[in-house]
Amino acid sequence: MEQEEILEIFKTSGALLEGHFRLTSGLHSSRYLQCALVLQHPSHAAALGGALAARMCELAGRPSLVIAPALGGILVSHEVARSLGVRGLFAEREGGILKLRRGFRIEPGEHCFVVEDVLTTGGSTIETMDVVRQAGGIVIAAGCMVDRSGGRIDLGVPRVALAVLDVPNYSPQNCPLCLAGSEAIKPGSR
Repeated sequence: MEQEEILEIFKTSGALLEGHFRLTSGLHSSRYLQCALVLQHPSHAAALGGALAARMCELAGRPSLVIAPALGGILVSHEVARSLGVRGLFAEREGGILKLRRGFRIEPGEHCFVVEDVLTTGGSTIETMDVVRQAGGIVIAAGCMVDRSGGRIDLGVPRVALAVLDVPNYSPQNCPLCLAGSEAIKPGSR
C-alpha cells in the first residue's frame, strides 16, 4: 500500500479531520486523525495491519510478539500480530503509569514490535518500549499507521510508518488558532 492509498482510506472513512484540536499530548493542531473510524472496518484494519507487518519485517525481521499502548494501538497490535501469526498485547495505564496487565507477559529475550495508530510526539511509543524493556523483552522495531511528525521523531530503534505527514503542533500558549479566538476540541478517546 502506498501513502496516497492509505490517506484515501482515512479520507473516505471520515478519519482525517480539519479544525482546532487538543491532542492526547496536550498540544493543539489543525488536523486530527481519528483512526477508530478507519479500524472499525475489518477489511481496512486487516489491510493496514498486514502492510505495517510486512514493512516492519523487511526492516527488522520477525518478532515473537507485537505490543501497543491502549487504547488507540490495540487494534493495530492485533492486526499486525494476526498477520504475522504471533501474540498481540497491549499496555494500559494504571495510576498514570503504562504497564502490562490482564496476565500479559513478555519473556526475557523476546523480540517485540511496538506499534501505534498515530505517532505525534512519540511519548506513548517510548513508554511502551520501556514496558517491553522492563519485562526483559527486546524492541526490534517500532511502527505506526500515520506519523504526524514528518518523520522527525527518533525512537532509537528502526521504525516504519505507512504514511508520513508534517502536521504542525502547538503548545496551547502559542497556538495561532487559540490566539485567533478558536476553542480546541478533544475528539479522541481520553
